[in-house]
Amino acid sequence: MSTVEKYSDKAALIAAVGDRLIAAIVDAIATRDRALIVLTGGGTGIGLLEHLRENGDAIDWSKVRLFWGDERYVPEDDDDRNEKQAREALLDHIDIPEANIHPMSASGAEFGDDLDAAAQDYAQVLAANAGDGQPAPDFDVHMLGMGPEGHINSLFPDTPAVRETERLVLGVPDSPKPPPQRITLTLPAVQLSREVWLVVSGAGKAEAVAAAIGGAKPVDVPAAGAVGRDTTVWLLDEDAASKL
Repeated sequence: MSTVEKYSDKAALIAAVGDRLIAAIVDAIATRDRALIVLTGGGTGIGLLEHLRENGDAIDWSKVRLFWGDERYVPEDDDDRNEKQAREALLDHIDIPEANIHPMSASGAEFGDDLDAAAQDYAQVLAANAGDGQPAPDFDVHMLGMGPEGHINSLFPDTPAVRETERLVLGVPDSPKPPPQRITLTLPAVQLSREVWLVVSGAGKAEAVAAAIGGAKPVDVPAAGAVGRDTTVWLLDEDAASKL
């Protein structure tokens, strides 16, 4: 099932999706005694985390496990790292066990410059948090931003990563958008999620939104392949929805 929800502007979008995420986490904990959430970066993604910091008192963070859809393979203290931005926006301000936070490796850390080894390590992290024999957890919500050309995570149009059909995590050595080295979950990983939320703002992304919703091929518009097992929700401000 796929739905589209529209909000007046970016601020309204962040507030509404933030409230929706709080409710989804609380519901997952009530239903399954834990919530497994995949975070996204970017201005909107970080805005959502700031909303949770300010409004998430109902969340039992001891029962939340956090993952990332992609990461820039840069040093741990680099401002480009999604993990660093997430810690500053939310994680450093809440009572969540460090063991519940599952970041992707940084360059120069355990795997040095070996991007593929770092990606394989994250695949093992996913498997370690999955059910018996499963390759990845049943993520309750996989949140995604989207670029103006339709990229999600670090899956860009017409690249080997967006064509991947088996592996759940890949190293991306030559991202079209800097920094060039990244680690990303693939479309098969995204599609294991119970719910996929595409949170998009801005008129510059309206054509890609319309193409993805209109049935474009994922190799051309990667967001078109972001489909949840149970639910896919496009959460848009008016500008991003303007071509629908």
